[in-house]
Amino acid sequence: MRIAEYVNFDGVGLAELVARGEVTPAEVEAAAREAVRAVNPRINAVVETWPADDVPEPGSTPLAGVPFLIKDIGVAMAGRRMELGSRLAAGNVARSDSFLMRRLRRTGLVTFGRTATPEMAYSNTTEPVLYGATRNPWDPKRSAGGSSGGAGAAVAAGVVPMAHATDAAGSIRIPAACNGLFGLKPTRGRVSMGPHFDEVFNGLAVHGSVSRTVRDSAVLLDQVRGPEAGDPYFAQEPSRPYAEEVTRDPGTTRIGVLTQAWGGHRTTAPVADAVSRTARLLESLGHRVEEVTVDLGVDWEDFLLANARQWTANLTASVDEVAAASGRPVDSSTLEPPILAGYRYGQRVGGAEFVTALAVRNRVARSLARFFAGHDMLLTPTLPELPVPLGTHAEGVETLDGLGWLRRLFDISPFTAVFNVAGTPAMSVPVTADADSGLPIGMQFAAGYGLEDRLFRLAGQLEQASPWSDRTPAVWAGNHADR
Repeated sequence: MRIAEYVNFDGVGLAELVARGEVTPAEVEAAAREAVRAVNPRINAVVETWPADDVPEPGSTPLAGVPFLIKDIGVAMAGRRMELGSRLAAGNVARSDSFLMRRLRRTGLVTFGRTATPEMAYSNTTEPVLYGATRNPWDPKRSAGGSSGGAGAAVAAGVVPMAHATDAAGSIRIPAACNGLFGLKPTRGRVSMGPHFDEVFNGLAVHGSVSRTVRDSAVLLDQVRGPEAGDPYFAQEPSRPYAEEVTRDPGTTRIGVLTQAWGGHRTTAPVADAVSRTARLLESLGHRVEEVTVDLGVDWEDFLLANARQWTANLTASVDEVAAASGRPVDSSTLEPPILAGYRYGQRVGGAEFVTALAVRNRVARSLARFFAGHDMLLTPTLPELPVPLGTHAEGVETLDGLGWLRRLFDISPFTAVFNVAGTPAMSVPVTADADSGLPIGMQFAAGYGLEDRLFRLAGQLEQASPWSDRTPAVWAGNHADR
């Protein structure tokens, strides 16, 4: 299978070819490896590949035989390195599969490598010291987003049709927006984080994926969703497979539109225009669209402070655990300035302050629940501006403490973290692009707790009404027609 043919199929399409015997899993995998060689030197999205050790049975699942990449954090694959994008964890090898990895194996996916993440996944750009910056395939001078930036860049460039991603404050949706992909953050408790990472940031983080088509994300979520024994969070199972929702008519829905973010963050003109165009598209499809304000239940500064305390306290515990395992010191030789600042900030977070932060989480969740009682969905930009130039996050970073770093991250991405705090599903959809630069612009849709089905129905409708699969970036494996 040549690359030029390989990139024309999404994951489900490749699995169908394998099931019909038109191509073997080995041939598909070889095309994926050739795609890595073709584009990775320009985008630095894949940090390691290895010989695949699972031999899928063609046709056994809707994704059997599809090449796949896992993120360098959150999912453990026995015998493979998981380094968290950090010098502190360099060389760390997982001893056993995590729950999600077991399920990924059962899907028949051919996992052959891992993608880049910022250190400890603690940024919304992927520029770690350990492996260097991941570049945006649409414009290599710009960020691919984070923390699943390696996954986003790899999928956008045609290396794989979909890839594993995680999201604690936007880390699925931000790379999806930056790279012109579909990315859905599931409801808290939809996919098990266990057994070692059950309460990442006390439930803020979830597993998911980024993909070029809506159906790939839906099918993969169907394959891996559901709790494991002892999981601390649980989301009620859907009434039908998400794969079926993608082709179902969403009907007439009531959608609130929030163009300007909480905390006074201003959305730039190209992105605000994209929101307006998306709203008009929704109205043409029969939806009821209205401008809204959304009460978080807390002041933005209180929201920011609570997140800083919750994030850094968790970070401190994680760093201490990794340092104990690696035998390395916790200092500037092993950690980048923002992580070290967050670590020190977290050491000072008291028990009462941490409990107060969790109380803020609950207030936000209940306030958003009241909003979704009157609206089916909320539309916002995923990001308030186009993908930022590489190096933007690092400007003056040495002067920031743990709160200051989180403020910078939330300034760059003020729309996404709210839904992690509330635990509700949200997705970024590449409905449109900037007319001047051609850069993708993601639109974020959020829904009430457990209502991924509602989002998948709308996403499927938008994919038909405003197709994006024919838009490809400058760095695209399909451009290597001779391979």
